[in-house]
Amino acid sequence: MNFDQYKIDELNHAALPEHKRRLDFVSTDIQDFDAVIKKLQAFNVAIPSWALGTGGTRFGRFSGGGEPRNLEEKITDIGLINALNKSSNSISLHIPWDIPENASAIKALAAQLGLHFDAVNSNTFQDQANQKLSYKYGSLHHVDKAVRRQAIEHNIEVIKYGVQLNSKALSVWLSDGSNFPGQLNFRKAFQNTLESLQEIYSALPDDWKVWIEYKPFEPNFYSTTIGDWGQSLLLANKLGNKAATLVDLGHHLPNTNIEQIVSLLLMEGKLAGFHFNDSKYGDDDLTVGSINPYQLFLIFNELVEGMDARDMNHATDIGWMIDASHNVKDPIEDLLQSVQAIKIAYAQALIVDKIALAAAQQNNDVTLAQEILQQAYRTDVRPLVAEASLLSGGALNPVDAFRKLKVRDALVKERGSKTVATGL
Repeated sequence: MNFDQYKIDELNHAALPEHKRRLDFVSTDIQDFDAVIKKLQAFNVAIPSWALGTGGTRFGRFSGGGEPRNLEEKITDIGLINALNKSSNSISLHIPWDIPENASAIKALAAQLGLHFDAVNSNTFQDQANQKLSYKYGSLHHVDKAVRRQAIEHNIEVIKYGVQLNSKALSVWLSDGSNFPGQLNFRKAFQNTLESLQEIYSALPDDWKVWIEYKPFEPNFYSTTIGDWGQSLLLANKLGNKAATLVDLGHHLPNTNIEQIVSLLLMEGKLAGFHFNDSKYGDDDLTVGSINPYQLFLIFNELVEGMDARDMNHATDIGWMIDASHNVKDPIEDLLQSVQAIKIAYAQALIVDKIALAAAQQNNDVTLAQEILQQAYRTDVRPLVAEASLLSGGALNPVDAFRKLKVRDALVKERGSKTVATGL
């Protein structure tokens, strides 16, 4: 499915007077207004191929209508998202859930929709059909060298798929760990993981990166072999300059200071990028910004400060991707909401009075420092995000446009009401 640009333009035209009124109100207090808008226009968030279908839990999955039946339809859905928000111009593939059987045709379809491929993701956290050896007791850390070899070869195969698609990074998340004391020798498990990753690292093309994700629990609840950012950073440092740490916002114990982690990883030049989501209790994979938008803003405040300190390009020097499971929402609506929440937090961070904040910090003026941050956070920057979308040819309100254009109805009509997407 696709729709003509004029339909978005018509919706924008009707909403333009109210948008201009709100934009004029907020813009008077924004320093470097044009620079902020340009940065918002340049900022894009990758959409994972597995997120286009309804998620689920171990208790059940309630798929919605019109879900994409194959990779081509998933790419089409991402094209629809990008047409609406002009901020989602890349795809992150998860293999083997979405294998590009014909890479040339897949690349051509993506290019036709103005899309390209972001990091490719391997999967050794579950057994696949016809898989020779099981990952029940782990993959890259497994006590059996044959299982480790199978997992290594899978990751190398994923790299080869990524090369065909002009991707430049491999994202690795391991569920390896233990559920009971004594089940695992921690030292040997970590050493096995390092040796396995070293073989994968040696297979990387010169212009590629490997992003090492971490998680403190689940599906193993006594230990995970890459349980926190320190263990991921230790591996990345041992591997070399093509390895870095990937931060998933849900992969932390409650009340972890993620913004401090981000700051230090940036300082060390070892922040690979983000998997964005939100959580109330654990790795809930909820819509970005739906639970704790203030924390998201604080993270972006550290990102903007840290990237500026290293003279980095906000849009391209680290990876930005959503990793969520929308069990009861329309997947496209949820992804649109998530990207908007990310760009709102980014916009708020861009308008922080950095000179005043640095002075307050230097003077130990704790009250003023808080006031400066909260002034930016409490500013309604949605008109700025909308203006960036408008100037790029997107919708002023992507979720509203999705509904008014009856996109889901058209997808159900085209694909049927009983389709189930591969992946989560």
